[in-house]
Amino acid sequence: MSEKKTIRIVKKGEKQVVRPAAAKAKNTAREAARDMVGTVTNWVNEFQQRRRAETTNALRILSKTPRGSEA
Repeated sequence: MSEKKTIRIVKKGEKQVVRPAAAKAKNTAREAARDMVGTVTNWVNEFQQRRRAETTNALRILSKTPRGSEA
């Protein structure tokens, strides 16, 4: 009971002001997180595409070179 509580007086004609800074900060944090996830997702997709291209090139090269037993 030693906690001091603040008392807010709202007059009849006044509207309560919603703190847009807190709501905006929440949305910007969410947007920032979404941007980070999108960036990492793009990195992973690019890595997978590069790896697939390297694999197909390696298979092409291996299929064209004669094997030791065939030479």
